[in-house]
Amino acid sequence: MARRIVFIQGGGLGYDQERAARRVIQAAGVDWDWHVFTAGQAAVEQGKEAIGADLIAAVREAKVALKTKLLSPPEGQALNYNVRLRKELGVFAAVRPIRNVPGLPARFQDVDIVLIREITEDLYAAIEHEIVPGVVESIKVVTEAACRRFFRFTFQWTQDRGRRKIHCIHKANILKQSDGLFLDCFRQAAREFPDIEAKEMIVDNACMQIVSRPGQFDVIATGNLYGDLLSDLGTGLVGGISAAFGVNCGERVRVYEATHGGPAQAVAPGQVNPLPLLFTAVELMRDTGQAVPASRILKAIEEVLVQGLQVRPDFATSTSTEELVEALVSRLT
Repeated sequence: MARRIVFIQGGGLGYDQERAARRVIQAAGVDWDWHVFTAGQAAVEQGKEAIGADLIAAVREAKVALKTKLLSPPEGQALNYNVRLRKELGVFAAVRPIRNVPGLPARFQDVDIVLIREITEDLYAAIEHEIVPGVVESIKVVTEAACRRFFRFTFQWTQDRGRRKIHCIHKANILKQSDGLFLDCFRQAAREFPDIEAKEMIVDNACMQIVSRPGQFDVIATGNLYGDLLSDLGTGLVGGISAAFGVNCGERVRVYEATHGGPAQAVAPGQVNPLPLLFTAVELMRDTGQAVPASRILKAIEEVLVQGLQVRPDFATSTSTEELVEALVSRLT
């Protein structure tokens, strides 16, 4: 019986990514029953709710979803649709692997880092107001409950996957109360997992260290804003968006998402890069008991890249989307 997959289509580049991913996944012998929900600005433009109740119910029932990036709302709306979806589903930790892909040009090799980012609070709570004309205040929210939950998840995830070290990235030397609380919760969680090496690093130093000696990092745990910056910084080390994907995790739900995307106008027709969604789908397969086809797809991608079919480090392929897909399918059938 086909496994039901809730697919969240965010529009723009996502349409071409979806078509490409479906062909490759099918060629690998994976029989998914795709239940597609359009969301974000793409849904609004079709006269639908941006984040429909039927979508939320479907993801909660299935417990997993595959997703392209949701297009941004019109300028001036405080909460973007990707953040809103996270809030609706109650996910609180974003797991972002930063690792090399054979054949994908990169500034460093042998990088294998996992960045885990708290995604419910910090400055991204988007609590802002104008005090007087010309003076705006943004509030950084850090709570003990959210920090404890996040670090329990992070240490347990690290232990379950056989990793041995976590760096907590912070700015507690300046933000003594907010980042100080975050750091205290990390230290408390570390005491419950004595076999995992717990290290601390100030965020500005972390930026320097990750681009000079990335091999020292195993797992990075950090807050919402720092995690957003460091994950993209790390992605740049291993070849750009082709190697980027993430899993947003909650207590009972996981959303596997292509973390980069944008309006289709940003890329010439037929040249959308499908790898961000394919790598995401591979991770979903691995986590749902389909390791064999996942490995076959990953091997096909690596062979295609190693043998010289190039992708640019942005949203487009150097050749056509169709050529890349055909090259992958030929290796899977």
